[in-house]
Amino acid sequence: MCTAEGLDPERRLAARLAVLGSADAQDCTVYRPDDNDPDAEEEDLGDARILFTGPFQVPAEWSELECAEFFDDADPELFVTALIECEAAPAARGYFAAEIGDYVAATLASGEVAMFYVQDCHEDDHGRQCVLIRDDEPLF
Repeated sequence: MCTAEGLDPERRLAARLAVLGSADAQDCTVYRPDDNDPDAEEEDLGDARILFTGPFQVPAEWSELECAEFFDDADPELFVTALIECEAAPAARGYFAAEIGDYVAATLASGEVAMFYVQDCHEDDHGRQCVLIRDDEPLF
């Protein structure tokens, strides 16, 4: 998998293990909507660990139009960055990688469960880096 993506397998594995073993990482579950049936229940992909890395910072080279398109009508304060690693091993049947359009239910350090939408993501030697939008509506 790393070779196909042009990644260094050893560095990618080290990054994966760092997230999975981090005391700052929280438990989460990743869900994927059905592209063919928007009314269908989302598929529970499985458990992962999420390491929040901070608020999303707009790249300096983005124009006002690019920013407006990226944020759409959402509050920029709701955008955060995180590394997400599936708990299943990459060769295991239950392995997945978070993708744009997925939902993440994360148990925060406070014990609160928060929902996030995966707005953007990419993978490099440092891990699966995602831009998430926090759903600010209460779950209950």
